[in-house]
Amino acid sequence: MDGNGRWARKRLMPRYLGHRAGLEAVRKTVEQCIEYGVEVLTLFAFSSENWRRPKKEVGMLMDLFMSALNKEVRRLDRNGVRLRIIGAREAFPQALQDKIAEAERKTAGNDKLVLQIAANYGGRWDVTQAARILARRVARGEMDPEAIDEAMIASELAFPDLPDPDLFIRTGGEQRLSNFVLWQAAYAELYFTDLLWPDFDAQAFADALISFAGRERRFGRTSEQVQGEDGA
Repeated sequence: MDGNGRWARKRLMPRYLGHRAGLEAVRKTVEQCIEYGVEVLTLFAFSSENWRRPKKEVGMLMDLFMSALNKEVRRLDRNGVRLRIIGAREAFPQALQDKIAEAERKTAGNDKLVLQIAANYGGRWDVTQAARILARRVARGEMDPEAIDEAMIASELAFPDLPDPDLFIRTGGEQRLSNFVLWQAAYAELYFTDLLWPDFDAQAFADALISFAGRERRFGRTSEQVQGEDGA
């Protein structure tokens, strides 16, 4: 969700107002996902690198996160959305950690949409923490290192119980992954738009889905193989 700060600067507004406008775009995107039958939406809200931003802005982002949890969880629950937070949450203030746990408990039984918020998350961190877990098991003699395969690594990543993402959308004009779900996005279709995140509306989301629907996903196979399956 890139471009909140630039959106605000273009309007001669403080950056934090751009983040507030970005929250409204989140609400609309969640609504569209429910309407289209999307099963999982993962949003990159705060990366492990974002701590490098000015201390005042980081503080405002933490306040906004807390405020959003206070205001939005009831709406999410009412609409059948299950909220999950992925990332190293122990870096957050204890009050925010408690609020996250409370929100996850409250929405745990919902099944219309899984909304994952990646906060203090990084793709390299995700793979690293999985490697550490497996390394400890090897050190304890619980497993042979030769037994480690892709499935075992994937089972220790941030969301092993959910499918890998199909579509990766980045707003704001940048065309890179920026350390987001690096392992899980190996076969995701990439979609980049120049729109700043607060301007990413229902039509923009529909355009992304239309682009995705027109792509051929081969997963290492030939076009003839894929077309043969489609015609079977």
